[in-house]
Amino acid sequence: MPTDTPQPTRLADYTPYPFAIETTDLDFVLEPDATRVRTTLKGRRTGAMDAPMVLNGENLELVNIALNGETLGNNSYEFDDETLTITNLPNKFELVIETQFSPKDNRALSGLYMSAGRYCTQCEAEGFRRITYYPDRPDVMSRFSTRIEAPKDSFPTLLSNGNLTASGSLPGGRHFAQWNDPFPKPAYLFALVAGGFDMIEDSFTTMSNRVIPLRIYVDPGDASRAVYAMDALKRSMKWDEDVFGREYDLDLFMIVAVRDFNFGAMENKGLNVFNSSVLLADAETATDLNFERIESVVAHEYFHNWTGNRITCRDWFHLCLKEGLTVFRDQEFSADMRGADISRIKDVIALRARQFPEDAGPLAHPVRPDHYLKIDNFYTATIYEKGAELIRMLKTLIGDEAFAKGMDYYFETLDGTAATIEQFLHAFETAADVDLSNFKQWYNQAGTPHLRANESWNAENGILTLTLHQHTEPTPGQNDKRPLPMPVRTGLIGNNGPVPMTLDGETSIGPVERILVLEQAEQSWCFTGLTVRPLVSLLRGFSAPVHLEQERKSGERARLMTSDPDLFRRWEEAQSYGLEVLLTLVKDENTPVDSAYLDALGALASDTSIEPAFAALVIMPPLESTVFQHMPLADPGRIHTAREKLLNTFANTQKSALLETFNRTRSTEPFSPDAKGAGRRALHGTVLGLLARLKDNQGTMLAADIFTKADNMTQSLAALFALDRSGSALFDKSLEAFYNQWKDNPLVLDKWFSVQAASIRLDSLDRVERLLEHPDFTHDNPNRVRSLIGVFSQGNQHAFHAADGRGYALLARQIKIIDPLNPALAARLLGAFESWRQLEPVRSVLIKNTLEDILKTTDLSPNSYEMASRQLG
Repeated sequence: MPTDTPQPTRLADYTPYPFAIETTDLDFVLEPDATRVRTTLKGRRTGAMDAPMVLNGENLELVNIALNGETLGNNSYEFDDETLTITNLPNKFELVIETQFSPKDNRALSGLYMSAGRYCTQCEAEGFRRITYYPDRPDVMSRFSTRIEAPKDSFPTLLSNGNLTASGSLPGGRHFAQWNDPFPKPAYLFALVAGGFDMIEDSFTTMSNRVIPLRIYVDPGDASRAVYAMDALKRSMKWDEDVFGREYDLDLFMIVAVRDFNFGAMENKGLNVFNSSVLLADAETATDLNFERIESVVAHEYFHNWTGNRITCRDWFHLCLKEGLTVFRDQEFSADMRGADISRIKDVIALRARQFPEDAGPLAHPVRPDHYLKIDNFYTATIYEKGAELIRMLKTLIGDEAFAKGMDYYFETLDGTAATIEQFLHAFETAADVDLSNFKQWYNQAGTPHLRANESWNAENGILTLTLHQHTEPTPGQNDKRPLPMPVRTGLIGNNGPVPMTLDGETSIGPVERILVLEQAEQSWCFTGLTVRPLVSLLRGFSAPVHLEQERKSGERARLMTSDPDLFRRWEEAQSYGLEVLLTLVKDENTPVDSAYLDALGALASDTSIEPAFAALVIMPPLESTVFQHMPLADPGRIHTAREKLLNTFANTQKSALLETFNRTRSTEPFSPDAKGAGRRALHGTVLGLLARLKDNQGTMLAADIFTKADNMTQSLAALFALDRSGSALFDKSLEAFYNQWKDNPLVLDKWFSVQAASIRLDSLDRVERLLEHPDFTHDNPNRVRSLIGVFSQGNQHAFHAADGRGYALLARQIKIIDPLNPALAARLLGAFESWRQLEPVRSVLIKNTLEDILKTTDLSPNSYEMASRQLG
């Protein structure tokens, strides 16, 4: 446990920095054990005359400080483990600070560190303070220049932000490169990379006919696997011009792939640094989901150039301003690339799996939190995914044209600044002439609203009255909740399809779809001119991030699964129907599975009129984690048993439909990562996983045959997962063959660990224990840790929640090992415990005791302390 209880940083305590740093000149002399940095700051006082300059710094050796050419004496400054404070600065100054540190020993992967013998940086959120003493906060924006010096043979490539202005050889086999970034930026966007790489190069011609060189740097031998990322980058640049009118601004755009990285990627100005897992792909080593993820992340980081770099956030409480907005933009891009309906369903699946549990547990926080201990812990699904949902609602509420005007005004008036949520919303209020004062409450209020629908049918007059009620449960620190304005896209479905939605008092026939804006705790709408009672199709496209409570008969759900014109609603009705079936089975595992539900799934599987990508999603029942969220005293073991029974019954009762679909989705065409090919393979793999459950082992033989003959990783992994579900000994034999083939490829080997961590077999916990001792497992690489420990604790619910608590003990042991090395990674792993209060009493007590034990750990990092203490409340 920390010796001193960490104190929170609070939004209410924000004050502007009392100095402006106009230019920041950095001079690096790179050495693995003793890198030296000479930092020259030119600035001026903007605050009170007696305000000292407080600079952040961690794990640094202070070599020298000079002010306006004169070395400062010890009585002119104070420094401790976290800050350097300089007093009596003049109104204008040049401050030179020399520091030294060891990148080789930086295992936290924050600041400047070494990955596979190369130098790399990660400065968001507070990593720059590990490089030099600096006001490491996003509202201090400066123009950076960077000189890098290193041995030429070992580090032939020297990269930083901006444009390359000079380079050359130096005595002693060394060389240098000089980079200048003309745009002001905060320190968290600084980047430096040095090492030996392969590089692919292309170019993009902007809307003003500027030709921008594009370069992607990768490990030697990986250049061919960066081709798809380059294509995604060019499509992203074109899309941002076409949709948002945003043109790239520098003379060069670069991406570097590194193996050791705490996050997915980082949008450093002009020099994006990517985790290699979200950049490298080819048919043999990457799945369709990998290609899709690469496309999304490349777009996300590129879009940050305007929503995050040109306009950044004033402080970390406004992190959602850059992340939520940019997630929305990358989701819109993916919708255009891969189909709006399919993309929307996948986005909602991710939101419900990650953000809804966060909003329902002890880690709940507003999209704009009001305090934190370590900002690293607030890179959450709430900030990112829920933040994106707020932007989507805003666009729905004010309309496409007004949204476009607001975005243009935002870019025009706040370019080059560090902005707030209030300034963002004010841009829309000004440009579109709307009042968003109530909408702002979405940013301040935690929790997921519950939306309940009630209907009253007057057959004599043909009037349907729809009443919507909303309420939000209390969350930590927020007991009283206000009603929130939300758009509810709604349609009415009659016996022959959609019917007009004519409101009481209207003289003309209404449209077949309306956006009902719910602003109060309860509101009603009356629809007239109806000849038969219609089915009400609510929350189309998931128009608001809420829990919908709407009673339906099973026959009505089955009908809407196949007839609602909104594909999201069709998928949602299938999920709701499946949830009802599963909850019944959890209560009594001897209950027969609803045959009407299984018949509806079989019909959807064999329906050739619907897209394969949609069929792959709609025929699968809710995840175990979804069922968990709908049980007040959840028993993961019973949930797993119920879902396995449903899937086994589905496979064996709908065998003919599944076999027909399996054969129909076979293909001999060359692999292509496009949406059409990915959709076909998704349905083929989903059906294979079901067929592997057949009692006659026919599916097992199909899976074994596909594994042997597969020419792409999507098929190989689908077959491996199917063999796991089959219970066959062929699973272990295939795992051995997979390892022998791919043991020298780190990214593919991560998949080998993940398949076993997600295994549904009874020995899955024992497998994980053995894999922790495997020579290819390491705690130093975040990808490897996530592939085994992360997948097990957050993706294998029944094994992690073993009734004897072994899963909890395993995770606690690993957190204690990782925390001293990489506190940010350890804290993220602690998120697996967030829903402990929702568990049945035995497991709940086991997790509570585990968290209390973790808090007693000597020298526990502030990151892990915050996560464990918040979960205990």
